[in-house]
Amino acid sequence: MIKLVTIDLDGTLLDPERKITPEVKAAVKKAKTLGVKIVICTGRPLMGVTDILEELELTEHGDYVITYNGALVQRADTGEEFIKESISREDFLDIDAMARKINVPLMAITREGIYTSQRDIGKYVVHEAAMVKMPLYYRLPEEIGALEISKVMTVDEPEKLDEAIAYMPFEFFERFNMVKSTPYYLEFMNKKASKGSALKHLAKKLFLDIDEVMAIGDEENDRSMLEAAGCPVVMANGKEELKKIATYVTKSNAESGVAYALNEWVIKPYEQ
Repeated sequence: MIKLVTIDLDGTLLDPERKITPEVKAAVKKAKTLGVKIVICTGRPLMGVTDILEELELTEHGDYVITYNGALVQRADTGEEFIKESISREDFLDIDAMARKINVPLMAITREGIYTSQRDIGKYVVHEAAMVKMPLYYRLPEEIGALEISKVMTVDEPEKLDEAIAYMPFEFFERFNMVKSTPYYLEFMNKKASKGSALKHLAKKLFLDIDEVMAIGDEENDRSMLEAAGCPVVMANGKEELKKIATYVTKSNAESGVAYALNEWVIKPYEQ
């Protein structure tokens, strides 16, 4: 029986218009009434998912949320942190210097806001701040490096980003957990931080076996979470490579695929 479900947001729980369908909302509510822990697992900060948690009634005592692609695990009701993996000052300054050298937009994400050291702020940086409902600040690199940084992101047109990745130092791929969460985003996190490691920590905290955990996702940054779960579920609109490791492939996010997965493989076994 599944007792914990971690669910990605964009491309997974949210439909193409970034809304929650009535079917998804009803399935989440039904699973929760059966005692199943439903945990949003996203690259966004807590501030950027609060309205979604409230809409799904996932802000009660005993509810959890995984943010910053696994760099932070928090209680959804109080915001209390119990798993935290940050980017150090030295790490940020090295990433910032690299971004300047190869000319890609860069932003550092903290719990308080989004920071960039680039005076000409890119449109995608502005868009990201608006989407996750966080204030955007311009600061010097040394000032940003002094902050507690959850993750760093480069954001650009997919072809420009792919070209930039080819020029990044090889040691960065060993030094950081680097994931493309969408064709537009490349994220740098502490090597210990990932959705998969966060899932494992949370399951251990809740005294659950991995076989009792389902993960639902669609993008490459969900891979570690899908590989860590006993029951990985990939959206029909998800990456083809991820479908190869899935126990199930559910319907697309335009067809309330999360609701289908919850109803078929979580709720039905409880009702039989």
